[in-house]
Amino acid sequence: MADEAVALAQPAGDLLEVAVREHARLVYRIAYSVLRNASEAEDAVQEVFLRTLRYGKKFAEVSDQKAWLAQIAWRTAVEHRRRAVHDAGRSKEADDTLLSTELGAERVLIENERSEFLKQLISGLPDELRDSLVLSALEELSPREIGTMLGISEAAVRSRAFRARQILRERMTARARIGVKK
Repeated sequence: MADEAVALAQPAGDLLEVAVREHARLVYRIAYSVLRNASEAEDAVQEVFLRTLRYGKKFAEVSDQKAWLAQIAWRTAVEHRRRAVHDAGRSKEADDTLLSTELGAERVLIENERSEFLKQLISGLPDELRDSLVLSALEELSPREIGTMLGISEAAVRSRAFRARQILRERMTARARIGVKK
């Protein structure tokens, strides 16, 4: 009886191993784009693949495993983010690393400021616009994959990403004008 259970679990385990090898980076990037914290993203990745393992033999029947895993990753990361928002006692880790040891301190500071400014602009977007922009521009997912993940049409994905870029451009232009007047 135990041998039968091992034999039944083996194909599912092999499929999971292949899925982890092929899609772990994608799952991590999606989780990180939502959570913006490396350790939380790693936790989310583990949870995604545990959910996949629990799905068992049915995982082999999934026609587009990449899109399916991306959708699970997105939902898992959003759940983690919601938990973090409700957990007021949780502290954020600073993820400040030097761009390169060869760069001067001034350049590193400027690059960090630019990066932080862009993160603030993106985080200031409405959720539906930010999600479409991050998944398309930063995670390089197709509109079809994003639409499946978010439960919207491809046209809505394109429209939201376009509108998000417009808003970012307007805000960056306004910031540049303020900087010139100083």
